[in-house]
Amino acid sequence: MSGNSGKEGWGSRLGVILAVTGSAVGLGNFLRFPGLAARYEGGAFMIPYFVSLLILGLPLAWGEWAMGRYGGRHGYNSSPGIFRAIARNNTGAYLGILGLLVPVGIYMYYVIIESWCLGYAWYYLSGQMAAIGAEARQLAGQASAAVSPAEGVATALVSKEPYTRLFDSFVGESAHGAAFGGPSVVFLGLCFLLNFYLIYRGLTKGIERFCIFAMPALIICALLVLLRVLTLPGILEALGFMWNPHTEKASLLEALANPRMWLDAASQIFFSLSVGFGVIITYASYLKENDDIALSSLTSVAGNEFCEVGLGGMITIPSAYLFLGGAVGSSFDLGFKTLPMVFESMPLGYIVGFLFFVLLFLAAVTSSLSMLQPAIALLEEGLGLNRRASVSILGFVTLCGSLYTFYFSQGRMALATLDNWLGTFCIYLLAMYQTILFGWVLGPKRGMEELHRGAEIKVPEILGWVLKYVSPVYLFLVFVGFLYQQVVLENGGMFREPFEKPLVGATVVFILVLTGFFYLIIQQSVRRWERLERGEKEIAL
Repeated sequence: MSGNSGKEGWGSRLGVILAVTGSAVGLGNFLRFPGLAARYEGGAFMIPYFVSLLILGLPLAWGEWAMGRYGGRHGYNSSPGIFRAIARNNTGAYLGILGLLVPVGIYMYYVIIESWCLGYAWYYLSGQMAAIGAEARQLAGQASAAVSPAEGVATALVSKEPYTRLFDSFVGESAHGAAFGGPSVVFLGLCFLLNFYLIYRGLTKGIERFCIFAMPALIICALLVLLRVLTLPGILEALGFMWNPHTEKASLLEALANPRMWLDAASQIFFSLSVGFGVIITYASYLKENDDIALSSLTSVAGNEFCEVGLGGMITIPSAYLFLGGAVGSSFDLGFKTLPMVFESMPLGYIVGFLFFVLLFLAAVTSSLSMLQPAIALLEEGLGLNRRASVSILGFVTLCGSLYTFYFSQGRMALATLDNWLGTFCIYLLAMYQTILFGWVLGPKRGMEELHRGAEIKVPEILGWVLKYVSPVYLFLVFVGFLYQQVVLENGGMFREPFEKPLVGATVVFILVLTGFFYLIIQQSVRRWERLERGEKEIAL
């Protein structure tokens, strides 16, 4: 049975690899990963990070490519349709709601951060950042006597205050709705238009064509920035902070006993590889029956890790360590307050800063495009809508969500709540479900047969058993540890906040409303698929 009568597909193997890699390579590589690594003292974080990569990331990436192409062979391109084809019942379709909620919900705030990157690139190009830098140097000169050595060499040369003021003003930190009166709303509008123009052009002419241009450009910018960072004095010690499993706040064993670090490491793997997103499974569904997915999947994972660890981590973490001793605050503080100060402190800093925010913008666009395709696929195949209608509906829904997040900007609470529940919690739930779907419903035998069809490399058979036993158990144990930390040690943690903070509660309600919206679409899609199946049976008789 064909859930989608369209014949859309990828134009080339390189195109699909770059598109999937582009989906994975995003702000998580250059902001989220360095921020988490710095928070957990560098090398200590790399242990759960690489454990999660080997036990969860790579196996689940292979599993998603296999399940996606399996669903595509049965005529489905959306998570609900693909899960329905694998489970062979309508329950699978309804459980696929997470494959829509996660990417679309994340897009609503991701595109806002994307617009920040575009705005900062413009500030560097137009020379406005030079004025900020001059003010920062002047303030630092006035207060140089009060600077302690522990604050780092660059702190005595450049003040962080102007950069903090610039960012807080740009994002509307002072009050809800403040951002609407500044230039950030213009950059948000430009990003929104670019995303929906490209998604409207379709898989080949829009997503694939942009990624073929953007991914090489992104890597060239990153390599140029990395080259400058690696020539900084004291770089070897800074690289040691990133790689040596040394901790100062607690012993290494105590640091590794923190379940939140393991959950954050696993979530980072999911976030950066786009597994547990509903994206790869949709992209893979457009492949032909005998297209290679084993080597293509491995290539995209390797490309993402090169960008995340080899580029993003080695650009940002050593820079922050050299100039600030690793005290960087949140990922946003690191990217938009600390790094501009670092760039001001190095020769050719304005060029480096411009290139850095250009690569952030390109990385963000390749990722945000991928977040829209799963819902577009369901609207087309589930409701039978054409591309224009699907893009219009999704554009309206995501615009409402983005404007909500953009308006409630004070403390970035709406953004943080969406990221906490969708970018961490729901991704984790979807990943757990997909390991069960591959290991226990599709089964290791059928799953590995799908993975090996047309494969150019031999994936070890043990992968099927890893996804059936090891990955679910690992996910379950880390998840139980996280729940214990939140509910017991933190007296409710994130689960208590919606009842104590009105805006957090309102944002959670917004997530529930979005869930209901997708539930209704899936319900109508299931009815349509059942009608099509009955029609095919009558024709066969």
